[in-house]
Amino acid sequence: AMSTISQAELAKHAASGDLWMAVDGDVYDVSKFARLHPGGSLILEQYGGKDATEAFYEMHRKDVLAKYQRLKVGKLEGA
Repeated sequence: AMSTISQAELAKHAASGDLWMAVDGDVYDVSKFARLHPGGSLILEQYGGKDATEAFYEMHRKDVLAKYQRLKVGKLEGA
């Protein structure tokens, strides 16, 4: 089962090399993906440890998420 991740736990993963973010209530570990991100790693680092849903959907279609289900580490608490 997917683990539930609190806002406090999410916030701990906000550094280059240890980077999590939430999109649509799911938490993704983008630590390794960041350097492959077509938009660059710096933008991801800005949203490290945060809910990036709004920013994500300004730049991507929902089907992008389907390709990265392997990066999902859990559900955001209360989402």
